[in-house]
Amino acid sequence: MRTFFDELYENYHHDLFQFLLYMVKDRDLAEDLVQDVYVRVMKSYDSFNRRSSEKTWLFSIARHVAIDYFRKQKRKRNRIMEFFDWNEKGEQIQDHQKLPEEIAIQKDEVQEVYRALDECTVDQKSVLILRYIQCMSIKETAEILGWSESKVKTTQHRAVKALKLILAKMNEGGGRP
Repeated sequence: MRTFFDELYENYHHDLFQFLLYMVKDRDLAEDLVQDVYVRVMKSYDSFNRRSSEKTWLFSIARHVAIDYFRKQKRKRNRIMEFFDWNEKGEQIQDHQKLPEEIAIQKDEVQEVYRALDECTVDQKSVLILRYIQCMSIKETAEILGWSESKVKTTQHRAVKALKLILAKMNEGGGRP
């Protein structure tokens, strides 16, 4: 098992970290989530049946870790929303969090695309990152997501269409849609 884990780490660690960084846009959080992925890999090693490649298996685990994180954050936000009086103080709260250095690339167009990705659904975002940033094939993307190739193609088509619409709205309004 150690040899398997070492090879997995050596071959895919950078891509895994980059995938999670694009998903959550926070370096420290991405590092924590990578650790969660490796914990799940260790726990589920015995159930890996090699019907898919190691890479697609690993990225499938990473995607589920990211989704679990998003769900946890949504539950936390809902509890805060119930507790906090937004009518009284809602306008005073502003988010000043910056994008990580790795994502804040010099060109404005690229930064707009990264911001627009946040407006896409998790499924659309996953497909766009896997296909265009991680350069994975439709087959690999389908295996990672546990979908048919047809669903990946459809989601990719809709995601690109949604991204174009979001970018057009951003350009019209000069900011977020």
